Amino acid sequence: MAVGVAAGVAAAGLAAGCGSGSPPAPSARASTTPARTSPTPARTSPTPARTSPATAPTRPPATPPPVPGSGATPAPAWLGTRVLPTDAAGHGIAAGTPPELVDRRIVTVDELPPPADGAFHATVRAVPAAVAARSTWSPRCPVTLAELRHVTVGFRGFDGRPHTGELLVHRDVAADLVTVFGRLFAAGYPIERMRITTRAERDAPPTGDGNTTAAFVCRPATGSTRWSEHAYGRAVDVDPFQNPYVAGRRVLPELAPAYTDRGRPRPGMITAGGPVVAAFRAVGWTWGGSWTSPKDYMHFSATGR
Repeated sequence: MAVGVAAGVAAAGLAAGCGSGSPPAPSARASTTPARTSPTPARTSPTPARTSPATAPTRPPATPPPVPGSGATPAPAWLGTRVLPTDAAGHGIAAGTPPELVDRRIVTVDELPPPADGAFHATVRAVPAAVAARSTWSPRCPVTLAELRHVTVGFRGFDGRPHTGELLVHRDVAADLVTVFGRLFAAGYPIERMRITTRAERDAPPTGDGNTTAAFVCRPATGSTRWSEHAYGRAVDVDPFQNPYVAGRRVLPELAPAYTDRGRPRPGMITAGGPVVAAFRAVGWTWGGSWTSPKDYMHFSATGR
């Protein structure tokens, strides 16, 4: 899991990032080995507050309606606002999945300009200072800023329309991820939101309803003091709500237990024989949904952790 599993989670985002603790000390950089599990998806709402152009790209003025027949609907007004009580580990305590989210198909709110021609486009560049400032990166992270890349890719929403997302990833895997998301765009696989996880999102109290597809989040692995693979930019969480992290009775995002029934396919669910696993497998990445325990259905990584 990548980002806190709260409101539109970013997926940073298990999220919405996965894990709510503080990162390990700088001295851990050379000696720590990330645990195989990933933290919670990012705690962000699919209708995030407008950010200033100094820190993030300006949101387009309007989001078009969903394509007829897509079944997509606007986010419930309460999404991302209901903070859950927490257990000793800081994970939210929830009674189940709200009816509005049992078959979640939320209209994407454009935060970056969508492709004008409706086609897939991608960019890879060094991380601009303004992008770094709104991310979770700091000198304490196990990678330098120079090792990361700011990647934008096209994706298709549950609304049937093309959108533009962004990721922070390790420079060694940037080209592979452009290939992956190009294949998912062509396959029509739906993604609700794809944004860089902020510190506020990573550290927010859980709302259990995050669904941000995300990569880099500087934080430990879930239930560990070791760095997550997300802290290296070598892991991606895809549609965390439809593809939760399951460890025994624990489900992250906390409001996603309806999606632990993998025998009831719904849009956005990742399956062993589906296009998402195939796209990542083609570039040598492995899927957390194939693990014995925990099952991390959202999680893909270059290292298998």
